[in-house]
Amino acid sequence: MAQARKVIITCAITGAIHTPSMSPHLPVTPEEIAESAIGAAEAGAAIVHLHARDPVTGEPTQRPDAFLPFLREIKARSGVVVNLTTGGSAAMTIEDRVRPALEFAPEVASLNMGSMNFGLYPMLGRYRDFRHAWERPYLEGSDARIFRNTFADIAYILERCADQGTRFEIECYDIGHLYTLAHFVDRGLVRPPLFVQSVFGILGGIGSHPEDVAHMKRTADRLFGADDWVWSVLGAGRNQLPVAAQALANGGNVRVGLEDSLWSGPGRLAETNAEQVTRACRLVEDLGLNVASPDDARRMLGLKGHDRVRF
Repeated sequence: MAQARKVIITCAITGAIHTPSMSPHLPVTPEEIAESAIGAAEAGAAIVHLHARDPVTGEPTQRPDAFLPFLREIKARSGVVVNLTTGGSAAMTIEDRVRPALEFAPEVASLNMGSMNFGLYPMLGRYRDFRHAWERPYLEGSDARIFRNTFADIAYILERCADQGTRFEIECYDIGHLYTLAHFVDRGLVRPPLFVQSVFGILGGIGSHPEDVAHMKRTADRLFGADDWVWSVLGAGRNQLPVAAQALANGGNVRVGLEDSLWSGPGRLAETNAEQVTRACRLVEDLGLNVASPDDARRMLGLKGHDRVRF
């Protein structure tokens, strides 16, 4: 009897989209981020995708010293694969965004495949009271802000990280981003297996309709073939599990976490990242699939191992 397919679950712990006033459960301090990441790993996440925040205000930061305390704690207590953002936030320069990946040489780093509108301002219709002065302007300003990821920016990240063995979670928010990835494969700056994270439901990117999900998969299959890429999806907000279910039924892997959605059901805030991972594990197992371990993910993605990182 054939062995059931193994599914990589990534958990994005805190991100740079949601602000602290939106949920009391959003991890902010290094201690909170570490505990939440370890809890997600214990619940079944093979990979944790990590951003840092100012521990007082909760504002996103790419200062390497803000990452180091939780990186050391996670590595000491878990074998989970660590994925560091190079996205940071749309308000940061490319030089600042890549600093943690260059400093710590993680097994995986995220990499966005195109400049785009990234609209957070509709959240102002739901959230009116903010604890920190930066939150409202950060959301308001997103209607005039471009999340910059030019060809030169992408090449800069790939070339700067080329000699440290870091592989990339390649984030594609629209169909054109897949063609940009194919361009960098042709240039020899990215090599298979490609770990493609398709993002659905962000204002400015592709939608979350089932036809959008299917179109992303069909296009990537045509560009990269069946064997040279590993597909994962994230659905923003209420799209999280519906998009995950469709991808799982079509050979994909899934990403959950409080970066992507604060919710664990209609009108109910998720209290931990582990809660969302547990729901994703249940979905995987109910479909007759197996949850991949961190070492399974390392084999599937061709990773260098957590003994070769610099933290």
